[in-house]
Amino acid sequence: MLHKQFDFLIIGSGLAGLYSAYEASKHGSVAILTKSKLDVSNSYYAQGGIAAVTDSNDFPQLHLEDTIVAGRGLCDYTPVHILVNEGPKRIQDLIDMGMQFDKENGELSLALEGGHHRRRVLHAGGDSTGKELVQFLINKVLESSTIEIFENQMVYELLVEDKKCQGAKSFNLKNNTNLFAKAKSTILTLGGASAIYQRSTNPETTVGDGIALAYQAGAQIADMEFIQFHPSSFYTEDGYTFLISEAVRGEGAHLINSKGERFMTAIHELAELAPRDIVARSIFNEMQKLGDNHVNLSLKHLQADKLKSRFPSIYAKCKESGTDFLNEIPIAPAAHYTVGGIKTDVNGKTNISNLYACGELASTGVMGANRLASNSLLECLVFGKRAIKHSVKNKKKYNLSISDQKGIVMDTNLSNSFLRHVNEIAKAMNKKVGIIRTAQQLKEILTLIGNIEAEFPFKNKEYYSIRMKNLLCVCKLIATAALARKESRGGHYREDFSAENNDFLAHSIQELNKELTFVAVEVKSE
Repeated sequence: MLHKQFDFLIIGSGLAGLYSAYEASKHGSVAILTKSKLDVSNSYYAQGGIAAVTDSNDFPQLHLEDTIVAGRGLCDYTPVHILVNEGPKRIQDLIDMGMQFDKENGELSLALEGGHHRRRVLHAGGDSTGKELVQFLINKVLESSTIEIFENQMVYELLVEDKKCQGAKSFNLKNNTNLFAKAKSTILTLGGASAIYQRSTNPETTVGDGIALAYQAGAQIADMEFIQFHPSSFYTEDGYTFLISEAVRGEGAHLINSKGERFMTAIHELAELAPRDIVARSIFNEMQKLGDNHVNLSLKHLQADKLKSRFPSIYAKCKESGTDFLNEIPIAPAAHYTVGGIKTDVNGKTNISNLYACGELASTGVMGANRLASNSLLECLVFGKRAIKHSVKNKKKYNLSISDQKGIVMDTNLSNSFLRHVNEIAKAMNKKVGIIRTAQQLKEILTLIGNIEAEFPFKNKEYYSIRMKNLLCVCKLIATAALARKESRGGHYREDFSAENNDFLAHSIQELNKELTFVAVEVKSE
């Protein structure tokens, strides 16, 4: 086992991880551990942009109101207030560092997306904002002499003793070696869990293992029932999919059913730009009603040249797939964003000392029951900066006495069984814990999880056994919280409890060896 020691250990390489690493590099030695390559993350694939108030006709208060409305009563006031007020400063920091956002007539070009009442979404490279941002920060990280990068690392254990975290153990998938990384501060930025679903916009590495790691180490997990399904994911019969940015609807695209009819105008005042949960559920219902596998996104009434320059990546991907982006695109909802995650305070701090969480796997209280479009990249910046600032202010010493320094091994004989169960779980999650749920379906998924736990040939300190344990853990967290929330709100819709219920104006909290509890939402104090 390779032994290393750092001031900061960043686990994950999306926007939250890269930005945290860059900020941390000003204060000490930093390690980035990433499961694949440095540029494989949800952030990298984010098309729409990053929401922040940069226009003189817009105000943080309006951004706050849009966020809270989209969150369906479950947003905590203080973190949202922090997000919308500190967000513009983080954008300016990036611009000062040299980040180039798209401009129009010398001014920042701002897009409109679902749930926003002002154009406030900055973008770069047209529809490649995540890629441009991530690549920009990767370059900054690579320039730093205080940052060491470890790719192809599966982190399988947090080094926690007496509720204090002092690093992690990881396994290199390429050369089967183990790394024992001690750190004064550990920041989890491993992304969400939507790739556990059969139909997902996420890279296949995004299976919630950061959430499982934290849960098994004793961290509190909040609001896992809220999975956001992106309304417009490209549809093919063979299952291949990619994201059709919400910004396409922001530019005026219409949703039409197989009869050629628009259906969102009768459902919501914002029509195609209603909050994501409403649009995704409306598409799902329309498909069910007409017995279809998809609806269409119609762009044929819009200006072709403008669309091609605004969405070059989507245009190219549609062309590759034999679809005319400028006419009609077949789409259907897909699992996209994990709204809940590891519970943190406004500094990214968990209930375990020295352990922070930022980005999609964190639950800061900002997103509520349904994330407002393009708030996610901003959350990475605002709370990534805060986590490092808090960590620096609270300097720690190494005090590790963990005796178990054995690594893990990979037993390739377990590979086929593992993959078979992964596919079985993905199909079941799509069917039973999808856009619309019932108690019966949720109980069935929990039974399936129990059966797999009983029959999988788990081995101690073995790669596939750990991955299976993590996957089952995340699925159980989602299904358990969804079963406990007997109402419909945001990204969680129960057919058997189809209305919102004010008794559930609270966050679900799950903690190892404890019963699920609900904790009241923090509202603005008068």
